Amino acid sequence: MSTRNLHSANDIETQARLLNAAARLFAARGFEDVTVREICASARANVAAVNYHFGDKLGLYREVVGKAIATMQATTEAARRAGEGRSPEDKLRAYVRVFLERVSAGRQDSWIHQIMAHEMADPTPALDLVFEEVIRPRLAYVGQIVSEMINRRVDDATVLRCVLSIQAQCHAALRNPIAARLLPDLFDSTTIEPLATHIAEFSLAGVRGVAGRPTAVPKRR
Repeated sequence: MSTRNLHSANDIETQARLLNAAARLFAARGFEDVTVREICASARANVAAVNYHFGDKLGLYREVVGKAIATMQATTEAARRAGEGRSPEDKLRAYVRVFLERVSAGRQDSWIHQIMAHEMADPTPALDLVFEEVIRPRLAYVGQIVSEMINRRVDDATVLRCVLSIQAQCHAALRNPIAARLLPDLFDSTTIEPLATHIAEFSLAGVRGVAGRPTAVPKRR
């Protein structure tokens, strides 16, 4: 192997170690509470390696978030494919099932949910990227489903509220200390299908219910 190729291989290996160490540390403590020195020590890399490979700590964090975005985009795309050619109701059932299956199966990706939780509590500039590339397209897809079901515009307030309610149920099923205490077997492989069915049918009933209810007009005071 030539010296140039050896350096290239070493660089790729160092970048991978930095990304893995950073993902683990950022997931545990958030962006602000992790130092470059800690990341480099954990990755067994020179303290200047982060600046050399990623520009700075934020550059490294953006790369970590980019990996998370790719995984989340894959989940949305898998749900979209599962619903192709189906009725709006079956599209929603497919969306919920795929979301829960991928989240429960991806234990190695639990760091993603931890990082997103830190972003919700203490946003960084990377949140804009997550919103535009993951959250907006995902909610737009669910919004299209609900819009078809109740024959209202995607930007109708009722549609938007339904989308938030559906997504909130899915996120409530993510691994967290509260869910673990309430339902210890929530992520057992035998319970995912019943849970997905419950969330989907509960959501469908709710959407049908609000679809027939006139929009309330606020009373003047």
